[in-house]
Amino acid sequence: MTSDLLILGIGELATNRPGAADLVGVVRDAAVAIRSGRVAWFGPQAEVPRELLDLPELFAEGRAAVPGFVDAHTHLVFAGDRADEFARRLRGETYEDILASGGGIHATVRATREATLETLVETGAQRANRMLRQGTTTVEVKSGYGLDTETEVRMLQAAREIGDKTAIDVVPTFMGAHVVPIGADRDEYVSLVVDEMLPACAPLAVACDVFCDEGAFTVGEARRVLEAGLEHGLRPRLHADQLARTGAARLAAELGAASADHLDHVTPEDAAALRDSGTVAVLLPGASLSLRSAQAPGRMIWDAGVTVALATDCNPGTSYIESMPLIVAIACLEMGLTPEEAVWAATRGGALALGDSDKGWVGEGAVGDVVLLDAPSYLHLAYRPGSDLVWRVVKAGEIVPLMR
Repeated sequence: MTSDLLILGIGELATNRPGAADLVGVVRDAAVAIRSGRVAWFGPQAEVPRELLDLPELFAEGRAAVPGFVDAHTHLVFAGDRADEFARRLRGETYEDILASGGGIHATVRATREATLETLVETGAQRANRMLRQGTTTVEVKSGYGLDTETEVRMLQAAREIGDKTAIDVVPTFMGAHVVPIGADRDEYVSLVVDEMLPACAPLAVACDVFCDEGAFTVGEARRVLEAGLEHGLRPRLHADQLARTGAARLAAELGAASADHLDHVTPEDAAALRDSGTVAVLLPGASLSLRSAQAPGRMIWDAGVTVALATDCNPGTSYIESMPLIVAIACLEMGLTPEEAVWAATRGGALALGDSDKGWVGEGAVGDVVLLDAPSYLHLAYRPGSDLVWRVVKAGEIVPLMR
């Protein structure tokens, strides 16, 4: 899906160009030219090159524009819902108690195992289209609600079909090591993940993730799975230190993981290790909000020099959030990021977490993913949480029909 387009009349364009003094690289009274799905030129509208004036035009009429949001951590493919568990948590039960009683991830596993590929694609595509409607142009999608080889393969097949069926770009991640199934032997299950699931799932994925935390997998188990994933060409990602400090962030740094995600309990020393390894910190403020737990120390992580991304963690249990604009607002209001930092982290940071240097910014050669806001500035994303601010979404130069 690529096209040619000249976007004119942008009142404020956030480019995320490298080295910008204001971080987001604002250009005012701007235009963006896209050829064959890639940005061919950007800058002040008065300076549009003459040879680009024959492109199809879109008039922003003074609206602000930002790069397409890159949601670098989701569990988009699943069946069923856990609204009842959400209510139970509000009444005082803990997530760990619900998980131990057979709920939590286990409940979604049961529903997902029973779902057909067609059902997973249909429901996942509906969520993807709602994300697209809110400006997300690239989304990472994990497996992990199968916990058996057949269902894990089916989830990754569904993720790929969602990418084919919708205008959103899908980045599939294998996560067979989500939790140990009820009644399973831990060592035998880890061996199943390494010896059977990975060979079957690796051709359908680009990364391998493990939930390394209290009540999930240990650092040693996570290391075994991620090193096996590397042998299959899958770059490591890690659910790290969400529920307790377990050493998962240090493991991510040691392995040179693409990202360490959650990080609610990391220390300054952990942050320094992530910075030095080049591992991106993917922060998930929606999950902490839903669980009513303390947010990850986003301010500390950013100030430590770690590359930061924001993501929804869209999942049926602990963050059923599909809106990146809402995540930007929560990160500012609850995590201490500035509007500039949050917008950068939700766009460029997410792209870097996925290893995609062509996305999350507006510059010559970048993918032509641009979101036009029904607002005069990107500042309104944090200023107006919950507002429907997305006016148009441009995906690789194509104006996307937005479904409601």
